[in-house]
Amino acid sequence: MHAEPQDQHRWLEKLVGEWTYESEMLMGPDQPTMTAQGVEVVRSLGGLWTIAEGEGEVPDVGPMSSIMTLGFDPAGGRFVGTFIATGMAHLWTYSGSLDETGKVLTLEAEGPSFSGQGTAKYVDSIELVDDDHRNMTSRILGEDGNWVQFMTIRYTRKA
Repeated sequence: MHAEPQDQHRWLEKLVGEWTYESEMLMGPDQPTMTAQGVEVVRSLGGLWTIAEGEGEVPDVGPMSSIMTLGFDPAGGRFVGTFIATGMAHLWTYSGSLDETGKVLTLEAEGPSFSGQGTAKYVDSIELVDDDHRNMTSRILGEDGNWVQFMTIRYTRKA
């Protein structure tokens, strides 16, 4: 059951390090845009997994903490992971793939809908801009069948 790191695992290693971030979130059509700032430390677990621990401050909400795990399952041929955060009771599970350029990891998940009624489909995309910058966007599939982007996070590697 011993696994050796593959190219996909090495891609995840590019996330390892200390980062600062700025985010913008729109949590509903009639809601104002919320901004947040914070830090994230990403570490490797045996070259097969990354663990990202974030800490930030959201105005009018307060401190927020999050943990994201990402890995690659060679048997399934998919990236896999999880996400949890303060203020959320849902364990997000990810399944995804890299685009043809090798710069964007798209992760699919299902979670509570913004209306509070049932669940919705989500897509988080992590784009490697360069060695010191990355972006993450989050989208939800609306009831009308259209994807709506509701969050953008811009990360900068700490010097």
